[in-house]
Amino acid sequence: MGSFDSCKKNIVVTLCGLICVIASLSSVFAAEKLSAISSDQYGCPAILLTNEDYFPALLKAIDEAQSEIFISVFSFKAGVHKNSYPDRILGHLAKAVKRGVNVKVILETTGRLDDELNAQNRQTGKLLEEKGVKVYFDSPRTTTHTKLIVIDERMIILGSHNLTQSALKYNNEISVMLSRPDLAKRARDYMLTIIKEAK
Repeated sequence: MGSFDSCKKNIVVTLCGLICVIASLSSVFAAEKLSAISSDQYGCPAILLTNEDYFPALLKAIDEAQSEIFISVFSFKAGVHKNSYPDRILGHLAKAVKRGVNVKVILETTGRLDDELNAQNRQTGKLLEEKGVKVYFDSPRTTTHTKLIVIDERMIILGSHNLTQSALKYNNEISVMLSRPDLAKRARDYMLTIIKEAK
């Protein structure tokens, strides 16, 4: 009986040790994932961002931007509540402007005053401009359905995430973050084309 109790005790101790190791590894992997977002030191030039992974990765990328943040997004719904995810993104963009980062945002416009998306993007555009962000609206003749961000002409974030509370917190969404200056330049040129076409 004594050896059986000793065996049980050893099993419990071993299981507790395994749980601690797994928990430690999980936190290490999570930290490495976020660190890799803005650096190639882990040999990972592309990171998949599913569902809620997108929001903290985007905030980190905004906060680490050095010279330019260029965004083209179909739906950006800020001005709802100061703690909403889109409003927090707006706050981080405002801080980037204060640091001297050139922040530009292209938003979809339908040209119809009674359209809900149009009204929402116009409101967000006004809030962004108040924070020093340069805001552009696409041509009402073309739907700009992009969810594209280029940071420092080096990093690209693109996928299905709009900048809305639903997309950032509740929906099934997937995006990718790439550290590829060659593609970043082409994506930035593409956004400049959208601005040109709107004139």
